[in-house]
Amino acid sequence: MIDSHAHIHDKQFDEDRDAVVARAREAGVTTIVTVGCDLADSARALAAARAYGVYSSVGVHPHEAIDAPDDLAAAFTPLLADDRVVAIGETGLDYFYDHSPRDVQQTVLRKQLRIARERGLPVIFHHRDAYDDFLAILREEFVPGMRGVIHCFTGDADQARTYVEEFGLSLGIGGVVTFKTAQALRDAVRAVGVVPLIFETDCPYLAPVPLRGKRNEPAFVARTVAFVAELLALPPDEVIARSDARAGSLFGLMRG
Repeated sequence: MIDSHAHIHDKQFDEDRDAVVARAREAGVTTIVTVGCDLADSARALAAARAYGVYSSVGVHPHEAIDAPDDLAAAFTPLLADDRVVAIGETGLDYFYDHSPRDVQQTVLRKQLRIARERGLPVIFHHRDAYDDFLAILREEFVPGMRGVIHCFTGDADQARTYVEEFGLSLGIGGVVTFKTAQALRDAVRAVGVVPLIFETDCPYLAPVPLRGKRNEPAFVARTVAFVAELLALPPDEVIARSDARAGSLFGLMRG
Protein backbone atom coordinates (compact mmCIF):
# COMPACT_ATOMS: atom_id res chain seq x y z
CA MET A 1 0.00 0.00 0.00
CA ILE A 2 1.00 3.61 -0.59
CA ASP A 3 0.13 6.26 1.99
CA SER A 4 -0.35 9.06 -0.51
CA HIS A 5 -0.68 11.88 2.04
CA ALA A 6 1.01 11.88 5.44
CA HIS A 7 2.92 14.26 7.69
CA ILE A 8 5.52 11.98 9.22
CA HIS A 9 7.75 15.01 9.67
CA ASP A 10 5.20 16.50 12.09
CA LYS A 11 6.42 17.20 15.61
CA GLN A 12 3.91 14.68 16.98
CA PHE A 13 6.26 11.98 15.65
CA ASP A 14 9.49 13.46 17.01
CA GLU A 15 9.73 10.96 19.86
CA ASP A 16 9.12 7.77 17.87
CA ARG A 17 9.39 8.48 14.15
CA ASP A 18 11.65 5.48 13.54
CA ALA A 19 9.12 3.17 15.17
CA VAL A 20 6.23 4.73 13.24
CA VAL A 21 7.95 4.12 9.92
CA ALA A 22 8.89 0.58 10.98
CA ARG A 23 5.25 -0.18 11.84
CA ALA A 24 4.23 1.15 8.45
CA ARG A 25 6.63 -1.22 6.72
CA GLU A 26 5.38 -4.12 8.81
CA ALA A 27 1.79 -3.26 7.84
CA GLY A 28 2.67 -3.43 4.14
CA VAL A 29 3.04 0.29 3.41
CA THR A 30 5.55 0.34 0.55
CA THR A 31 6.05 4.09 0.45
CA ILE A 32 4.76 7.39 1.83
CA VAL A 33 4.33 10.91 0.50
CA THR A 34 4.96 13.31 3.41
CA VAL A 35 3.35 16.61 2.54
CA GLY A 36 4.56 20.17 3.09
CA CYS A 37 2.29 22.99 4.25
CA ASP A 38 4.64 25.98 4.06
CA LEU A 39 8.26 26.54 3.06
CA ALA A 40 9.80 25.54 6.39
CA ASP A 41 7.44 22.60 6.73
CA SER A 42 8.23 21.51 3.17
CA ALA A 43 11.95 21.53 4.01
CA ARG A 44 11.23 19.32 7.04
CA ALA A 45 9.15 17.02 4.85
CA LEU A 46 12.00 16.66 2.38
CA ALA A 47 14.48 15.95 5.17
CA ALA A 48 12.20 13.17 6.44
CA ALA A 49 11.78 11.78 2.93
CA ARG A 50 15.54 11.61 2.53
CA ALA A 51 16.01 10.00 5.94
CA TYR A 52 13.41 7.27 5.41
CA GLY A 53 13.63 6.65 1.68
CA VAL A 54 10.15 7.99 0.94
CA TYR A 55 8.83 11.06 -0.92
CA SER A 56 7.65 14.57 -0.17
CA SER A 57 5.89 17.59 -1.62
CA VAL A 58 6.46 21.33 -1.55
CA GLY A 59 3.51 23.59 -0.94
CA VAL A 60 1.79 26.40 0.88
CA HIS A 61 -1.46 25.41 2.59
CA PRO A 62 -4.33 27.91 2.37
CA HIS A 63 -4.04 28.48 6.12
CA GLU A 64 -0.47 29.72 5.55
CA ALA A 65 -1.13 31.63 2.33
CA ILE A 66 -0.97 34.99 4.08
CA ASP A 67 2.71 34.39 4.85
CA ALA A 68 3.70 33.07 1.42
CA PRO A 69 6.59 34.88 -0.29
CA ASP A 70 5.70 36.96 -3.31
CA ASP A 71 7.97 34.95 -5.60
CA LEU A 72 6.85 31.43 -4.79
CA ALA A 73 8.55 29.92 -7.81
CA ALA A 74 11.94 31.19 -6.67
CA ALA A 75 11.28 30.08 -3.09
CA PHE A 76 10.31 26.57 -4.22
CA THR A 77 13.24 26.11 -6.62
CA PRO A 78 15.89 24.81 -4.17
CA LEU A 79 13.51 22.17 -2.81
CA LEU A 80 12.20 21.16 -6.23
CA ALA A 81 15.75 20.28 -7.28
CA ASP A 82 15.51 17.10 -5.20
CA ASP A 83 14.09 14.03 -6.95
CA ARG A 84 12.24 13.03 -3.78
CA VAL A 85 9.89 15.97 -4.24
CA VAL A 86 7.06 14.53 -6.32
CA ALA A 87 4.25 17.10 -6.07
CA ILE A 88 3.19 20.67 -5.42
CA GLY A 89 0.96 21.08 -2.39
CA GLU A 90 -0.87 20.90 -0.33
CA THR A 91 -2.54 23.98 -1.73
CA GLY A 92 -6.12 25.06 -2.18
CA LEU A 93 -8.90 26.99 -0.51
CA ASP A 94 -10.24 26.72 3.03
CA TYR A 95 -13.21 28.96 3.78
CA PHE A 96 -14.14 26.99 6.91
CA TYR A 97 -11.35 28.48 9.01
CA ASP A 98 -10.40 31.51 6.87
CA HIS A 99 -6.95 31.69 8.48
CA SER A 100 -5.84 33.62 5.39
CA PRO A 101 -7.97 36.15 3.46
CA ARG A 102 -9.87 34.47 0.66
CA ASP A 103 -8.37 36.59 -2.10
CA VAL A 104 -4.87 35.74 -0.83
CA GLN A 105 -5.73 32.03 -0.75
CA GLN A 106 -6.89 32.25 -4.34
CA THR A 107 -3.76 34.08 -5.51
CA VAL A 108 -1.42 31.62 -3.80
CA LEU A 109 -3.36 28.66 -5.21
CA ARG A 110 -3.08 30.07 -8.72
CA LYS A 111 0.67 30.60 -8.31
CA GLN A 112 1.17 27.00 -7.23
CA LEU A 113 -0.93 25.68 -10.08
CA ARG A 114 1.27 27.61 -12.51
CA ILE A 115 4.44 26.24 -10.90
CA ALA A 116 3.03 22.72 -11.19
CA ARG A 117 2.14 23.29 -14.82
CA GLU A 118 5.61 24.62 -15.66
CA ARG A 119 7.34 21.80 -13.77
CA GLY A 120 5.07 18.99 -14.94
CA LEU A 121 4.28 18.05 -11.35
CA PRO A 122 0.98 16.84 -9.89
CA VAL A 123 -0.92 18.97 -7.39
CA ILE A 124 -2.16 17.96 -3.95
CA PHE A 125 -5.32 19.96 -3.28
CA HIS A 126 -6.83 20.95 0.05
CA HIS A 127 -10.41 22.14 -0.27
CA ARG A 128 -12.96 22.96 2.39
CA ASP A 129 -16.21 24.93 2.09
CA ALA A 130 -15.08 26.75 -1.06
CA TYR A 131 -16.36 24.54 -3.85
CA ASP A 132 -17.60 27.20 -6.27
CA ASP A 133 -14.45 29.33 -6.13
CA PHE A 134 -12.22 26.26 -6.18
CA LEU A 135 -13.97 24.89 -9.25
CA ALA A 136 -13.74 28.23 -11.03
CA ILE A 137 -9.97 28.36 -10.47
CA LEU A 138 -9.52 24.78 -11.64
CA ARG A 139 -11.39 25.58 -14.85
CA GLU A 140 -9.04 28.50 -15.50
CA GLU A 141 -5.69 27.08 -14.33
CA PHE A 142 -5.83 23.26 -14.39
CA VAL A 143 -5.18 22.64 -18.06
CA PRO A 144 -5.35 19.33 -19.93
CA GLY A 145 -2.39 17.13 -19.16
CA MET A 146 -2.08 18.27 -15.54
CA ARG A 147 -2.48 15.75 -12.73
CA GLY A 148 -3.70 16.05 -9.18
CA VAL A 149 -5.56 14.67 -6.19
CA ILE A 150 -8.28 16.07 -3.99
CA HIS A 151 -6.69 15.29 -0.64
CA CYS A 152 -9.05 14.11 2.11
CA PHE A 153 -11.98 14.12 -0.27
CA THR A 154 -15.20 14.49 1.74
CA GLY A 155 -17.60 15.77 -0.92
CA ASP A 156 -20.76 14.27 -2.34
CA ALA A 157 -21.30 12.11 -5.40
CA ASP A 158 -21.84 15.04 -7.77
CA GLN A 159 -18.60 16.69 -6.68
CA ALA A 160 -16.74 13.39 -7.00
CA ARG A 161 -18.00 12.91 -10.55
CA THR A 162 -17.04 16.48 -11.49
CA TYR A 163 -13.48 16.11 -10.20
CA VAL A 164 -13.02 12.74 -11.86
CA GLU A 165 -14.86 13.23 -15.15
CA GLU A 166 -14.06 16.88 -15.90
CA PHE A 167 -10.51 17.09 -14.57
CA GLY A 168 -9.28 13.51 -14.33
CA LEU A 169 -8.38 14.06 -10.68
CA SER A 170 -7.77 11.32 -8.15
CA LEU A 171 -9.70 11.29 -4.89
CA GLY A 172 -7.68 10.86 -1.70
CA ILE A 173 -9.65 8.68 0.70
CA GLY A 174 -8.67 8.62 4.36
CA GLY A 175 -10.09 7.69 7.72
CA VAL A 176 -13.11 9.98 7.39
CA VAL A 177 -14.82 7.40 5.15
CA THR A 178 -15.15 5.16 8.23
CA PHE A 179 -16.89 7.80 10.37
CA LYS A 180 -20.60 7.34 11.13
CA THR A 181 -21.32 10.87 9.88
CA ALA A 182 -19.73 10.26 6.45
CA GLN A 183 -22.59 8.59 4.59
CA ALA A 184 -22.43 11.13 1.74
CA LEU A 185 -18.75 10.32 1.27
CA ARG A 186 -19.47 6.59 1.18
CA ASP A 187 -22.16 7.23 -1.42
CA ALA A 188 -19.63 9.24 -3.45
CA VAL A 189 -17.10 6.40 -3.31
CA ARG A 190 -19.74 3.99 -4.57
CA ALA A 191 -20.71 6.44 -7.32
CA VAL A 192 -17.22 6.70 -8.84
CA GLY A 193 -15.93 3.23 -7.96
CA VAL A 194 -12.40 2.15 -7.22
CA VAL A 195 -10.59 3.49 -10.30
CA PRO A 196 -9.99 7.13 -9.20
CA LEU A 197 -9.27 6.32 -5.55
CA ILE A 198 -5.94 6.59 -3.78
CA PHE A 199 -5.51 6.09 -0.05
CA GLU A 200 -4.03 8.33 2.59
CA THR A 201 -3.84 8.81 6.33
CA ASP A 202 -3.21 12.56 6.71
CA CYS A 203 -1.39 11.42 9.84
CA PRO A 204 -1.18 12.45 12.61
CA TYR A 205 -4.79 13.53 11.99
CA LEU A 206 -8.06 11.73 11.21
CA ALA A 207 -7.40 8.18 12.36
CA PRO A 208 -10.01 5.70 11.07
CA VAL A 209 -12.58 3.97 13.25
CA PRO A 210 -12.01 2.27 15.71
CA LEU A 211 -8.91 4.40 16.33
CA ARG A 212 -10.66 7.74 15.86
CA GLY A 213 -9.33 10.31 18.29
CA LYS A 214 -5.91 8.68 18.55
CA ARG A 215 -2.77 9.81 16.75
CA ASN A 216 -2.97 8.52 13.21
CA GLU A 217 0.04 6.92 11.50
CA PRO A 218 0.80 5.41 8.08
CA ALA A 219 0.21 1.80 9.18
CA PHE A 220 -3.46 2.64 9.71
CA VAL A 221 -4.03 3.16 5.97
CA ALA A 222 -4.63 -0.62 5.88
CA ARG A 223 -7.83 -0.15 7.90
CA THR A 224 -9.19 2.39 5.43
CA VAL A 225 -8.34 0.16 2.47
CA ALA A 226 -10.12 -2.79 4.10
CA PHE A 227 -13.18 -0.64 4.83
CA VAL A 228 -13.43 0.62 1.25
CA ALA A 229 -12.88 -2.87 -0.16
CA GLU A 230 -15.88 -4.07 1.83
CA LEU A 231 -17.89 -0.99 0.85
CA LEU A 232 -17.27 -1.71 -2.85
CA ALA A 233 -17.55 -5.49 -2.48
CA LEU A 234 -14.09 -5.96 -3.97
CA PRO A 235 -11.17 -8.10 -2.82
CA PRO A 236 -8.73 -6.00 -0.75
CA ASP A 237 -5.84 -7.10 -2.97
CA GLU A 238 -7.61 -5.66 -6.01
CA VAL A 239 -8.28 -2.36 -4.26
CA ILE A 240 -4.64 -2.13 -3.19
CA ALA A 241 -3.33 -2.97 -6.65
CA ARG A 242 -5.55 -0.41 -8.37
CA SER A 243 -4.93 2.39 -5.87
CA ASP A 244 -1.18 1.76 -5.76
CA ALA A 245 -1.01 1.86 -9.55
CA ARG A 246 -2.98 5.10 -9.59
CA ALA A 247 -0.85 6.73 -6.88
CA GLY A 248 2.35 5.46 -8.47
CA SER A 249 1.37 6.94 -11.81
CA LEU A 250 0.18 10.21 -10.27
CA PHE A 251 3.38 10.85 -8.36
CA GLY A 252 5.88 8.91 -10.47
CA LEU A 253 6.78 6.71 -7.52
CA MET A 254 9.15 3.78 -7.45
CA ARG A 255 7.68 1.47 -4.85
CA GLY A 256 9.58 -0.75 -2.49
